Amino acid sequence: MPRSPNGTPAYKRIQSAILKRIERGHLKPGDVVDSERELAKIHHVSLMTARHALAVLEREGMVERRRGAGTFVAPPKIHFNKLVSFTEQMASRGLVACSKVLSFSIVNDEQEVAARLALAASARLIRLQRLRLGADEPFALETCYLSAEEFAGLTRASVERGSLFSILEHDYGIEFAHTDDEVDATAADTSTARLLGIARGEPLLRTRQVIYSTKGKATIYVLGLYRSDRHTLLIRRFR
Repeated sequence: MPRSPNGTPAYKRIQSAILKRIERGHLKPGDVVDSERELAKIHHVSLMTARHALAVLEREGMVERRRGAGTFVAPPKIHFNKLVSFTEQMASRGLVACSKVLSFSIVNDEQEVAARLALAASARLIRLQRLRLGADEPFALETCYLSAEEFAGLTRASVERGSLFSILEHDYGIEFAHTDDEVDATAADTSTARLLGIARGEPLLRTRQVIYSTKGKATIYVLGLYRSDRHTLLIRRFR
């Protein structure tokens, strides 16, 4: 593969140039990206090198290549391949995250949720529902449950100010280890569709997630409804 004078492969140089234009807002989702032929001419490389650069960007979900139409900047997508906070996920894609707290309450009638958190059936739980946004665009609707006894100091005001993960790590000394997820598909009802800015009946990725600490304790239960056009579930299988 051809390299530039500083040793960087030429295809990576092309990728970097395209990504910088996206990060700076010069290219937005849906905008046309230069064709293979145009990139080859601009960067003085072969057609094959330009094609490889676009293929890698496509695999990473940054662009979409449509037969007969060209290459376009893809809508931002989040990959569920690592246990990180929503804020960290967005930052990895160069997007600014924010959340809108829709409700914050104490409930004691969520027996199934309490069981998933290994708590008594009538345990008091914090129920936090948030609309998750990236670059001011709705990405997901999440409802989190935590033990109200263990996290008595948690307030609506505190979660409105920052990342829930960060609060639990810094204020409560929680170290997160892994998550057990159940994933399926569902359709958006009227209320969810309105919040996520999509049509009623649009497909959603639904997750039921139990997040564990390094001590093996079930700490958070999350019911998530994610826009399927902005999230990708990556699964690695071994034989």
